[in-house]
Amino acid sequence: MTETPSSNRSRLYVLALLTALSAMTFMDRQILAVLLQPIKQEFGFSDLQIGLITGLGFALTFGLLGIPLGRLADRHERRGLIAWCRGIGGCIAALGALATGAGGLAASRAGAALGDAGGGAASMSILADLYAPTERSRAMSVFGVGAALGALLALLLGPLFAQWWGWRVTLVIIGLGVVLLSLVLRFTVQEPVRALTQAAMSHEDPAVKPAQSAVKLIWNEPVTRFMIVGAACALIAGLSIGSWNVALLARRFDLNLKQAGGISAVAACLSVAGSLFSGWLTDRLARGDVRWQIRIPVIGVGMAGLFGLAYLLVSDELFVLSLACMLIYSFFTAWWAPATYAALSLVVPVQRRATASAMVLMSGALLGNGLGPIAAGWLSDVLNTVWQGQGLRYALVVMMCTLLPGLWAFTRALAYYPGAYRQAHSPVAVVA
Repeated sequence: MTETPSSNRSRLYVLALLTALSAMTFMDRQILAVLLQPIKQEFGFSDLQIGLITGLGFALTFGLLGIPLGRLADRHERRGLIAWCRGIGGCIAALGALATGAGGLAASRAGAALGDAGGGAASMSILADLYAPTERSRAMSVFGVGAALGALLALLLGPLFAQWWGWRVTLVIIGLGVVLLSLVLRFTVQEPVRALTQAAMSHEDPAVKPAQSAVKLIWNEPVTRFMIVGAACALIAGLSIGSWNVALLARRFDLNLKQAGGISAVAACLSVAGSLFSGWLTDRLARGDVRWQIRIPVIGVGMAGLFGLAYLLVSDELFVLSLACMLIYSFFTAWWAPATYAALSLVVPVQRRATASAMVLMSGALLGNGLGPIAAGWLSDVLNTVWQGQGLRYALVVMMCTLLPGLWAFTRALAYYPGAYRQAHSPVAVVA
């Protein structure tokens, strides 16, 4: 069906609004990485405690709610689910301003994770309905920019807000911004039609619990299993670096918070450019050969691992070379995401799309946000006893190495993807 100008404008509006909500939510998630130093000074936290605060609560909430909310998005209205989850998560995030210690901050981080648990997978499910397969990687790349844009806003505005009003007011401003955009979504966006959903659901086994059935079916398919594993490894490395890089720059090169934040902001801009470019490139190349849908993540993870390790291992005296490696790493670090989320929507049945996306996001929450910052913080404390002042740097080297099994997993997914794509788009599959 030919897209009318009004419907095209409508879907662009939905994409822009969902991306803005994702950006504000990720800004809230990343803001503590920018405010680590003043918070650490006020409460006297160790690096391990900071890792627990920023990662454990978020991981536990997402681990409990991610897949059930993804399954809910597959079966019910997604617009309201996104608005409620993002809005309530923003309110809880704002309450972090009242924290008097580690417990209060951890609780606010745990509650704020509701926004990601209920909003991310449902948003990608909506976009899969609005955009054709030949445009889907680009749409996912724009939505994926929300994370990098949120990190950029945190890096640019976080230090300024903290300097002007303190870290507590900063948390309130960001949380209420999420609430406002959630209200805009609820009252200005209509739920897209999912014509195939109910018919497809009728084929599910009623004797098996739906959520368990969906997760099992997705995991049992080699192509989706390897994509989820690859994404999880990429998220461990990416989120570990994202959580600690401002602190690493400040400690390693004796920079102040504003300088370190400014450099990280440039890196975030390159991540945005890399995500958009990879989405465009994937759609262009996959028209001729569907294997490019997975080849792009393979290239991105490989290049990110190479330049990420170079950034961390180059001598401190070679500041310019180290900085150049970090910026190249930043360009490639998000390459895997648009192509992978689009690939999932192309091989997973309509009635399980949000669940599949939720499985990727949950792996990122549990391993990336949960394990990553905590392990990096713990390793930093331990390695500082051996290499004084260099513990965080070598801890992040260890976390960066998780890209190696990620590269292996995406390579395995590449072997299965063409067959899975043909099966999903065969006349028999469409009729079924």
